[in-house]
Order: sequence, then C-alpha cells, then structure tokens
Amino acid sequence: MTKKKNAVCNTCTIMLLDIAYRRSPLFMVVREPLKCAMRLLSRIYRINPAEYAVHTPACYGCVRFYKTALKEKSRVFYWLNDRINPTFNLLLEKIITAEEMKEAKSFARSATAGNIEPAEALKRTGGRKVGF
Repeated sequence: MTKKKNAVCNTCTIMLLDIAYRRSPLFMVVREPLKCAMRLLSRIYRINPAEYAVHTPACYGCVRFYKTALKEKSRVFYWLNDRINPTFNLLLEKIITAEEMKEAKSFARSATAGNIEPAEALKRTGGRKVGF
C-alpha cells in the first residue's frame, strides 16, 4: 500500500465557493471553465485525489489537491495559474467578506489538523461539494 500524501490546506475553498455561488450565480460562469480546464489537465497528468489523506469527507476531491499537484507537475499550469489566479482571487474577495475568509482559513487549519467532525464539515461547507 502506498503512503498517502498529507492534504494541507490553508483556506477552505469549498466553503468559500459555496458562499460565492449562492451570492453571485455569475461567479460560476467564470469558475466553471477554469475548473474544467483543471480537470482536463488533471487527467492528462494522471492526478489522483485518492493519493491525498483527507481528514473530513467534505475535503475529498477538493480542487485544492488537483491545483497543488498540477503546480508540481505542469509548467504550463504553473505559468497560467500565476496569471489567472490573482484576478480570480480579486473577484472572489469582492463576493466574500473578510470575516468569511477568516472563518474559511480557520476551518481549513482545523480540518487539516483533524479537529473537525465529519457532520460539522459537511454543515460548514454547505453540505455539497463544489470543489471538483
């Protein structure tokens, strides 16, 4: 059996995206093509989310793991991410409050440390997976 990679996260992407999708449905128009491109590159580079040890069921399959792996494996993705991500983050920051960002960061650190119960994780991330 192969040892799983530690899934480290500093900000809960799923939590933030759940809020952003509810507040601004047009946000999906921006994000979904980017997500599809990441999904395609993940297949090309044979990235498997099961390689990561996650601490809550809500975290499994989160786009964060694909993004981290793609940055390591693909120079093209790394280059594109450096150009697109700052604009994407600015857009997200216009939708998400500073308090919600702080909560998403705290939640991610607690989840990474294994201090979040599965039911609490699903509740705090909207009960659905919008990550990938």
